[in-house]
Amino acid sequence: MRSLTNNPGKFQAILTRHEAAETIRQSQQGYGKPIISGESNGHRIVAVGKDVYFSPKWKTFPDFLLDYIKRTLGSDWGNAELTKPFNERHPILQWYDVICRYQQETIKKPGEVSSATITGAVACYLGLAYNLYLIKHNVELQERLVRRLKNRSQFQGAYYELIVANVLIRSGFELVLEDETDGSARHCEFAAVSKKTGKRYWIEAKMRAVKDLLGKTADDGTANPNPASELGKHLNGALAKPASDDRLIFIDLNTPPDDPSAGPPSWMEAAVKRLEIYEAKELAAGTTAYVFITNVAHHRCLHSAPSATALPFGLGISDFSKPGYVRLVDAYRQKKRHADLHDIGQAFSTYPQLPSTFDGKMPSEAFGQNLGRIIIGEMYHFGDDDGGFMGTVTTAAVNEAEGCMYLGITDTNDVSSIHRRPMSADELADYRAAPDAYFGMIVSTSRPVQGPLDALEWFMGTYKGVAREELLRRLTGHPEFEVIKSLPEDEILAYYCEGMVAAMKQAGLNHTNPEHLGVADNR
Repeated sequence: MRSLTNNPGKFQAILTRHEAAETIRQSQQGYGKPIISGESNGHRIVAVGKDVYFSPKWKTFPDFLLDYIKRTLGSDWGNAELTKPFNERHPILQWYDVICRYQQETIKKPGEVSSATITGAVACYLGLAYNLYLIKHNVELQERLVRRLKNRSQFQGAYYELIVANVLIRSGFELVLEDETDGSARHCEFAAVSKKTGKRYWIEAKMRAVKDLLGKTADDGTANPNPASELGKHLNGALAKPASDDRLIFIDLNTPPDDPSAGPPSWMEAAVKRLEIYEAKELAAGTTAYVFITNVAHHRCLHSAPSATALPFGLGISDFSKPGYVRLVDAYRQKKRHADLHDIGQAFSTYPQLPSTFDGKMPSEAFGQNLGRIIIGEMYHFGDDDGGFMGTVTTAAVNEAEGCMYLGITDTNDVSSIHRRPMSADELADYRAAPDAYFGMIVSTSRPVQGPLDALEWFMGTYKGVAREELLRRLTGHPEFEVIKSLPEDEILAYYCEGMVAAMKQAGLNHTNPEHLGVADNR
């Protein structure tokens, strides 16, 4: 047998496939511990922390979650709640009722894998199940937290803490739980350590209590329609607790969702104004905190598409998410300096992302809807069954507007050609989820660029191979050249690409199509 060390090409191909597969898995599961699962004797086996679960019925990961939440909360408790009139049930069992009715409407063939649009009820119920799974699989699931979830008066706080835990785990943080049974000190919800930067954050999560929502009544919930009415109180409560790490505070406004296509949420302006007033007049000198104002409004739209938005704000932090003009190079520096917070914002934007598969495969591939995902470097048969030819795929690209892929092929006679292949709706959905890894290797794909900073980073990716000396040569004559030449290489590149964005703007091009600029690259 020939070893891989004597076949570097084969070894590199294996590494390339693994990198692409891991990228696809992370696009579904985030940066926490991978799902640990396998099959044996017709049973699906899933390891969660130190516990192992198995069943012959689980075909998808949501199938497992539907069982897992029942086992975690206890079937006796759930069945007792179901005996009550609907309006008197615990919110979790109200969501469960809506889910069951939705399944009856959407599942046409019991036992077969089917897909359906995520509604608010699905986001609430399966989102909670996934949150419980994540914290047990990545940290531990404390019995105290489960008791709080079952207690209607404490449910809201525990529910939102789990949402925050989900976002932090998926964005690459390790959670450190606090011993809240220790009454000798005031505790935060938990601490979080970034795997990327090593920084440790003190986490606090608060949600505005509203009458008749999430188990709250007139005794412990407000009827005030102003979504920012409790911001000051929540900030005071969070900042009153001692913190040895950077504070990271999440506050949910629990207000009706806005149409996402209508622009910024209606609550955003009021929330920013309240934060600015708090910072100017109420914040103690020397106190700082990263703040995320969120509105996870899934429970307010159980039968329609869920809505979740987040607004970051640097309380006492002048260079993080503040209104006003910021030069592009400075914006890049700020994003690099606060990279952990940008990762959190990205993870919040995809909540309640739920994996469909156990092994990180694309759903269309795992459930038999994909005729066979094309992998660059592999050989396939092209043409009719009675004819055609064998060829190796050398390049691949997707045209979403046409609903197809274009493949560069080299046949066994070393003749190259282009082949067009239609894509199903499921295949296109999988491609959109992980476009850079879809064809079995990491490739750069064109994508919409949102705003000047995104355009700057697009150019930086394009010119990242230019040597430091060449960048400095191109920047000769820049009014800040003496400062620039002593900077790290990535910041030198940022200055150079800032000029590219300026040239794009001067040429009258928008930021969504920087590739149309046609700048010559003389590398």
